[in-house]
Amino acid sequence: MKDFIPKKITSEFQVSFRYEVCFTKNLFSSDNSCLRDFFKSKQILETLKKLLVVLDLGVFHNHPNLSEEIQSYFQNQIPNLQFIEKILVIPGGEECKNQTSHFDSVISAINMYGIDRHSYVMCIGGGALLDMVGYAAAVSHRGIRLIRIPTTVLSQNDSGVGVKNSINYDGKKNFLGTFAPPVAVFNDSQFLVSLDDRDWRSGISEAVKVSLIKDKSFFEWLENNAFHCNNRVLDVMESLIYQCANLHVHHISSGDPFEFGSSRPLDFGHWFAHKLEYLSNFTIRHGEAVAVGIALDSIYSYLMGYLNEYDLKRIIELLLKFGFTFNDPVLKEKGKENLSIALEEFREHLGGKLTLLMLDGIGSPREIYEMNEDKLLKAFVRLLQIR
Repeated sequence: MKDFIPKKITSEFQVSFRYEVCFTKNLFSSDNSCLRDFFKSKQILETLKKLLVVLDLGVFHNHPNLSEEIQSYFQNQIPNLQFIEKILVIPGGEECKNQTSHFDSVISAINMYGIDRHSYVMCIGGGALLDMVGYAAAVSHRGIRLIRIPTTVLSQNDSGVGVKNSINYDGKKNFLGTFAPPVAVFNDSQFLVSLDDRDWRSGISEAVKVSLIKDKSFFEWLENNAFHCNNRVLDVMESLIYQCANLHVHHISSGDPFEFGSSRPLDFGHWFAHKLEYLSNFTIRHGEAVAVGIALDSIYSYLMGYLNEYDLKRIIELLLKFGFTFNDPVLKEKGKENLSIALEEFREHLGGKLTLLMLDGIGSPREIYEMNEDKLLKAFVRLLQIR
């Protein structure tokens, strides 16, 4: 008997993804053609496609006529598109990512209405709902076409325009999830008008974040326009969202979109923010936690000699100008003892080597692979002293 000679087949291929982020107002108005134009551009095959809509409960309450507007918009408007008249309404916020019953309800609706891989799930809501529905769509039939309509500052300028989907599990944020790009994103600024001041402010932290690691001129724009943002001038917020989303999308398309490496520049300020959200049982918003994380990492960068004192002062002053605070009781009572735990959980989430981003200056990032524990503790103490 001859010895068996091992053989090997190597497979290597690339998959191209393309999606557009459309900035508009009153998306479901009869004279707004954005959605109609999108669906008509996809009618390559003369086959029936279905559309299931999932709506954030908070958006449903704040826009009581929205369901009727959606139904009216799709009524006999688009050839070969069957609109599912039963709109699925689900609580938004971290509840929908923490409770698997909400994920199950989306899966059940996809199954009940026969939403196949060439059909569409359209989710309308904040970032948490987009994450959860995106995950459900990604794992159903190994991938259903997802349309995102973000309704908060945070989701319009960051999470809603990216490629991640997830739910929380076992006390860990985004433990279960996928990388699955949407087929389109529609940012409707009219949804922002109904936000309370806290949610209006919360998403601004992601703009500060991306300016610090990507674009010094955008940071300066934020300094010059903070007053108008705080006074809810809509066209200024529209500009903030556009600039922030553009920087996020450009990074995703030109870098490591599925995060095969250990470096995640867009998670500057997030390693502690994720843990802080859980420690507060999500009474601290994601954007508020990110503001804390930005301040902590900026102070650490200064104590390590990377960042000069003047730039540190500008960063802290801008966060304070936007109304972010650093004196939440949870931060004082549980923050210090959870620093090392947060680092380890973030390293595990990244996989492999710990890689974090710090600052050499505004718009000038630096990768580090370990943290000085003594300097980190000093940075945390200094964080608590910010007023």
